[in-house]
Amino acid sequence: MIPLDEAQAHVRSRCPSPVVESVPLTGALGLVLAEDVVSAEDVPPFANTAMDGFAVRAGDTAGAPVCLAVVGTIAAGAAPDVAVGEGEAVRIMTGAPMPPGADAVVMVERTRVLDDGAGEQVEVEVEVPVGNHVRQAGEDLLAGQLVLAAGIPLVPGRIGVLASVNRSEVRAFRRPRVGVVSTGDELVADGSALAPGQIRDSNRPGLLALVAESGFIPVDLGLVPDREDAIEAALRDGVAGCDAVLTTGGVSMGDFDYVKVVLDRIGDMRWMQVAIRPAKPLAFGTVDGVPVFGLPGNPVSSMVSFELFARPALRAMAGHADVERRRIRAVAATAMPRRPDGKTHFARVVLDESDGAVRVSSSGGQGSHQLTAMAGADGLAVLPDGDGVAAGDQVEVLLLR
Repeated sequence: MIPLDEAQAHVRSRCPSPVVESVPLTGALGLVLAEDVVSAEDVPPFANTAMDGFAVRAGDTAGAPVCLAVVGTIAAGAAPDVAVGEGEAVRIMTGAPMPPGADAVVMVERTRVLDDGAGEQVEVEVEVPVGNHVRQAGEDLLAGQLVLAAGIPLVPGRIGVLASVNRSEVRAFRRPRVGVVSTGDELVADGSALAPGQIRDSNRPGLLALVAESGFIPVDLGLVPDREDAIEAALRDGVAGCDAVLTTGGVSMGDFDYVKVVLDRIGDMRWMQVAIRPAKPLAFGTVDGVPVFGLPGNPVSSMVSFELFARPALRAMAGHADVERRRIRAVAATAMPRRPDGKTHFARVVLDESDGAVRVSSSGGQGSHQLTAMAGADGLAVLPDGDGVAAGDQVEVLLLR
C-alpha cells in the first residue's frame, strides 16, 4: 500500500495545467479569474444621493428647523439642470447626481413640504453636516485601481463589481468537462425489474451529481456493456470531448476486468492500493493526455475516492489554489472504534452544533456498500491507524457540505 498523500501527489502531478479562455460575464460564475482587473473609470462616476430627499447647502440647515425654497427636482438618470443657491433646496431621488452648489442631502422623512401660494418650500427638521447621505465619485473604486486580482473565484458579488466597471467578459480558467462512464452487464439503469445477480447503477448518477456540485461540467458517457470494443469506444469518445474521465469498478489488484484491460492497452495507467478505507483501490493515468480516474466500484468507495483524489485534482485544473475540502476539529459524541490495519479510515459522520460545540457521530452503517449513510453524512471523520477514538476525544473532520 502507498500513503494517501503520495497517491494524491501522483494524481496532481499528472493532471494538465488550467486552460485560460475569455468568457462572458454571464457565464463566469464559479470560475477562477485568470487576469488582474483594473477599473477604467470611477465608481460611482459622479457624486449622487443615497436617499430620496432634498439636496441642500449644509450650512443652510444650521439652527434647524429651517425653511428653504424648493427650486427644482432631479430624478435618477437625469442630469442636473438647476443649481442650489443660498436658502434653496432641490428635490432629489436616490441615485440622482448632486446639483451644483449642494453639499448634503436631507432624507425626505426629516422634511415637510409647505406651499403658501408664494412658492413651494421645504421645512428641514434637522441640521446636517457636509456630505450627509452623499455618495462621492470614486467612493467605491477609482480609475486605475485594482478591482480583482487573478486567482480568485468569481462569486456573485465579484460578478457585480466587474459589471460596475464595464467588463462584459473576463479571462478565466476553463471549467473542466468531466465524463462519467459505468460498465458492467450486472448494472441496470433503465428502470426495469432486476434479474438474478443484477443491481441498479447508482455510481454514475452519484458521480455526475458530485461533478456538478463541485462546479464542473458533467458529461454522461452512459452505461456500457462488458465488451472491450464498447468500453474502448466509450473511453475514446470521453477523452475526445472531456477534460477528464471517471470510471468505476475493476481497479482492485489482480482484477481481470475489461476496463483494466482496455485502459492498460490505450492509456498510461498506474494501479494503486492506497492506505485508506474505504476507497483503497485507485487507478489513475492518462489516455491521449486526458486524465482518467479509475474509481472503486462500491458506491461509498467511489464517492470517497472522488472526494480525496478526483475533486482536488479537478479543482486544480480549474485554477483554484484552495483545492481541498475544509477540515475542522470536532468532538466525538460517541466512540468510533476501529482495528489497526495500516490504513487511515474515513468514517461517515453527522455534525451537531446545537450547544455551541461541534460534535460528530456516525451517520449509519460504515460498509462501503451502504450508500444511505454516505447520503446522510455531513463529513468524513479522519481516523488514523489504531483503535479509533473514544467519546469526548477530538477528531479531525473533512466537511462534505
